[in-house]
Amino acid sequence: MSADPGLMLSGQITDGEHRYSVRIFYEDTDAGGIVYYARYLHFAERARSEILRLAGLEQSAMRENHDMIFAVRRCQVDYRRPARLDDLVEVRSRLTELRGAKLCAVQGIWRAGEELVRLVVDIASLRGDGRPTRIPAPVRAALEPFVQPLEQG
Repeated sequence: MSADPGLMLSGQITDGEHRYSVRIFYEDTDAGGIVYYARYLHFAERARSEILRLAGLEQSAMRENHDMIFAVRRCQVDYRRPARLDDLVEVRSRLTELRGAKLCAVQGIWRAGEELVRLVVDIASLRGDGRPTRIPAPVRAALEPFVQPLEQG
């Protein structure tokens, strides 16, 4: 029996870290072939969505079944080096905190062993009407195996 091709596209978990590959296309770049700064947010969002998929969670089903969605509340971005047209980059994501109505992640966008961009993201759990809500127990249970707190020190 072969693996689900849809899940194969979702990336993989290695040592508690989700890894998701992205090819840089012309549409991602400016006239000089350098990735436009906002595209990194798109890559990070896709990777977080794929973590949910690997956890067995579909965002449309969370809204339908639990009247709940995730929305970015805060995002800190440190741009260290640019990615360029045709690069193959890897979004490395670690869910670091899961509590109440909050999910936190640290994400890096890497090329050939070098971190290009680092993001620290706080995600809120909201009802369909936009009000905060606790993360429902089934969603929490699906995500807990993916949470790796940052080491203190």
